[in-house]
Amino acid sequence: MSILKEFKEFAIKGNVVDMAVGIIIGGAFGTIVSSLVKDVIMPPIGLMLGGVDFSSIKIPLRAAASGHEPVAINIGVFINNLISFLIVALAVFALVKAINELRKRLERGEEKAVASPPSPSEIYLREIRDALVKK
Repeated sequence: MSILKEFKEFAIKGNVVDMAVGIIIGGAFGTIVSSLVKDVIMPPIGLMLGGVDFSSIKIPLRAAASGHEPVAINIGVFINNLISFLIVALAVFALVKAINELRKRLERGEEKAVASPPSPSEIYLREIRDALVKK
């Protein structure tokens, strides 16, 4: 099979489209979570800690000098990004857990449908069918 045919089958199956939709929604979700952390969660936490703005917390390594930018470790930005990551990880965990639970329920439903014994009317209809076939 040629590579072009394989790619066409791959694209037609929906894998590429599903992946693209996931990436786009993931990017949008990341932006929302980033705003949630920066604009909603961190201000009250900073206020409770005495009016601290986490995004401005820095560890200076070198002060600004003529011709040089100041160098600092941006601890506050890191804390904001860490909280954003934890929220995204929690949301993805919850989503995967919900999907797995739904799959289990569907599998149990299929097993019940397959394993259920035939009703008496089904048994009688089978007997009638078998009798007609014998004639």
